[in-house]
Amino acid sequence: MKNIVPIALLLGFASVASAQAPTIGNCTVLPADNIWNTRIDQLPVHPSSSTWVNTIGASTPLHPDFGSGLWAGEPIGIPYVTVPGTQTKYPATFQYQSESDTGPYAIPLNAPIEGGSASTGDRHVISIDTDHCILYEIFSAYPQTSSWTGGSGAIFNLLSDALRPATWTSADAAGLPIFPGLVRHDEVAAGAIHHALRFTVAQSQQAYVWPARHYASSLTGAQYPPMGARFRLKASFNISGFSASNQVILTALKQYGMMLADNGSSWFIAGAPDPAWDNNDLHALTTIAGSNFEAVDATVLMVSPDSGQAVQSGVTVSVSPSSASVPVNTTKQFTATVTGSTNQGVTWDVNGTRGGDGTVGFIDSVSGLYTAPLTPPAPATVTVHATSSAATPPAVGSASVTVTSSTPPPPPPPVGISISPSSASVRVRTSKQFTATVTNTSNTSVSWKVNGVAGGNSTFGTISASGLYKAPNNVPSPAKFSITAISAADASKSASASVTVTRK
Repeated sequence: MKNIVPIALLLGFASVASAQAPTIGNCTVLPADNIWNTRIDQLPVHPSSSTWVNTIGASTPLHPDFGSGLWAGEPIGIPYVTVPGTQTKYPATFQYQSESDTGPYAIPLNAPIEGGSASTGDRHVISIDTDHCILYEIFSAYPQTSSWTGGSGAIFNLLSDALRPATWTSADAAGLPIFPGLVRHDEVAAGAIHHALRFTVAQSQQAYVWPARHYASSLTGAQYPPMGARFRLKASFNISGFSASNQVILTALKQYGMMLADNGSSWFIAGAPDPAWDNNDLHALTTIAGSNFEAVDATVLMVSPDSGQAVQSGVTVSVSPSSASVPVNTTKQFTATVTGSTNQGVTWDVNGTRGGDGTVGFIDSVSGLYTAPLTPPAPATVTVHATSSAATPPAVGSASVTVTSSTPPPPPPPVGISISPSSASVRVRTSKQFTATVTNTSNTSVSWKVNGVAGGNSTFGTISASGLYKAPNNVPSPAKFSITAISAADASKSASASVTVTRK
């Protein structure tokens, strides 16, 4: 029996929004709380993320392995067919019979095959019984007169979270279903994809992590990602310049990410062929490099190693600002908002280290005040996390911080204000000119108050916008009070003069 090699747990855990199951016909494509249908945009970055991305190819482009029409004479993508519950079921025999479901398989003998009927590639064939919500998949599928032969085959109940037996393959190397990870045009046209995508890499590790059940490699180095590893498009990646259709795909890659399911070409995401795809538009996705992705540890959401059910939490944490550029040896205040709980308390860390350190910067574990290190770290972008224990597992929010080598200009001096004369004695029914001088701002205008009243009144006298004070007809009580000038540039800055009104 092959050993599961778990990804090391991170110090932080994730909060996830309520999952929404995609559908096919009358069926959900796995339950709403299945890991395929669970958002991972709030999961902390995996410690091996940079290593894995570099191994897969930091400069290697993302590639949509689906489209319309033909490429080199073959359909582009992994096709599927839906069938009713009355579909004839055919027996099947497999090269890897001991790890395959015996069937029979409700797959029509004329079902579309990946790459076409003459393909020498993976030749996946997929059928969904939409009356009973059963998914049938075969790898290296060849139709016979009244049966199927293949490399391996798997049958999944789309209403169940059950995984395949440990160490079993499926029609995919990772022992996962293929169909739940396909990009489908009907989902893109509807405006949202609510599930993770399937992707491949050139070299994987001889290991698998939940929810995968199988590996297909002899490489034991930790620099290679294991089957089942989850990646996502970085939240900081700007997708606004892409088409509306591509933004749907990229949003899904940010929210749900993609799951490593097979060996193949690096950063190839799988989808179903459809004549409605615009191949030129899809090609724009190849401008996105592997460096724009990061790995996360989705195993923290595992309920049981033998189930695809994922922990769901109504508690979320958001961090403000969500990104910031902070010069070396300066500070930046971050704040966290916890929703779904009255407990607003969080603890702060930098790159998973509570309170941070001298390399990535320090952060007050209670207040969220970040202090950049003396020199930029490598890489210069770090992540601060705010973790709330109000959820199980704890909910985490994050912000991206880029430490720069430049120092900011010194802050401008504060606005200054003075009044002249600073005191005066004014006879009733006479006037006195007061002058306000405002410094450190181009806006030198002021507003005036007499004894706290804007512009004054008949009891204590009035003052004009130019500072000309006119004493009242009678001596007020008290006879001594203040005239105040308030800066228009900074209302917190003011100056006052003492005034005494006399009879003679």
